[in-house]
Amino acid sequence: MIDTLLLSRIQFGANITFHILFPTITIALGWFLLYLKIKGIRTGEQYWSQAYQFWVKIFALTFALGVVSGITMSFQFGTNWPGYMETVGNIAGPLLAYEVLTAFFLEATFLGVMLFGAKRVSQGVHTLATFLVAFGTTLSAFWIIVLNSWMQTPQGFKMIDGKAHISNWLEVIFNPSMPYRFTHMLIASFLTVAFLLAGISAYRVLRGSKSVANAAVLRMAIITAALLIPVQMVVGDSHGLNTLEYQPAKVAAMEGIWNTEKGAPAVIFAIPNSKEQKNDYEISIPKLASLYLTHSFDGEVQGLKAFPDKIPPVAPVFFAFRIMVGVGVLMMLISWVAVWLSRGQRSLPKWMLQALVGMTFSGWLAVVAGWYVTEIGRQPYLVSGVLTTAQAVTKLPTGMVLSSLLMYLALYIGLIISYIVVVFHLARQADMPAAIERLASTEASTNGLGAATIKSQGA
Repeated sequence: MIDTLLLSRIQFGANITFHILFPTITIALGWFLLYLKIKGIRTGEQYWSQAYQFWVKIFALTFALGVVSGITMSFQFGTNWPGYMETVGNIAGPLLAYEVLTAFFLEATFLGVMLFGAKRVSQGVHTLATFLVAFGTTLSAFWIIVLNSWMQTPQGFKMIDGKAHISNWLEVIFNPSMPYRFTHMLIASFLTVAFLLAGISAYRVLRGSKSVANAAVLRMAIITAALLIPVQMVVGDSHGLNTLEYQPAKVAAMEGIWNTEKGAPAVIFAIPNSKEQKNDYEISIPKLASLYLTHSFDGEVQGLKAFPDKIPPVAPVFFAFRIMVGVGVLMMLISWVAVWLSRGQRSLPKWMLQALVGMTFSGWLAVVAGWYVTEIGRQPYLVSGVLTTAQAVTKLPTGMVLSSLLMYLALYIGLIISYIVVVFHLARQADMPAAIERLASTEASTNGLGAATIKSQGA
């Protein structure tokens, strides 16, 4: 039977799924915009500025939706999870406040200059505004990751009368998993944006775009992706080893390992059977899990049965982890092949352009899958070892939580579809002036009419 606890978890999952899509783009896109800005100033080439002007529109749209969804998500701390702030509010409250005071205000203040000040302030001031917005998005991500990491690997506090009180701020901020999560998230953001840039640019090429700016962005995007994928794999491995040390039950769920054993196999595919605590239809490679988890073929890996009261929902964690890894491998293959095909400034073949369009929002899928691994794998805890979800959940009636959940889902699905439609609409609009120019030139050569006349008629 679906109860308030499960509905509240689903609702928060829906909120965080929707919200994370947009900061994942703005974090890295701000730095890409700064690169385009500096490149245009240093080279004097107008096409870099044209690329900036197009992608800053995408940034503004994404930033707006990120703000709205973030505000909605924060409401749930009071409505769905009152026990959370009651127990750890002395830590979570200040960290959320730091994010607003040091990051969001910085972004919001200079975003207006970045969007509307290109012709009203000097190049230096506009470039500084772009930098501060990019820095603000990263700083915002830092504080949010700090809080989430502390919930995963809490330290630097003591419990007094059932409430957490800070004993060491540096230990809270630089908790054991924070550096790994922050680095992993930043790289994930850059990969998400790299494929967004590549996909939209490829879409414009398929529609006949001859824009030098678009071609430059396309090449920049695939090179960035090709370089970052191996780095992300190394960081992900380090993150996994850190998780094994501090949250071994989560790793056991990720790997689908039920029994503690030496020489544990890597489960490639299975259907986890939580009722019987085994895997059905398992396909595995002997000893491989021990090798990459312990760096020894005979290393011991704890299974889920070693944590009888702390077993997370295994199937969602197991499959989400494989989706994340699978999308990452696909990203690597496509980016590497695209770079190889484009060597020597060659044009990409149609099939590769279509593949890049198909991968436009692939970063979203990998990021969401990764967050599901992180958040569901922490169950039954909200704060590991300190507060369970059952202890923190609201006492509101099930029907009230269900009605708000359905409302959120309908709104979110509509907004995501609208966002994707608008992004591709902006891509089509970007090449309309060039299309009018080509039409004018063609018509003028065939019937002698002046290009200016044809352009005015087309407008």
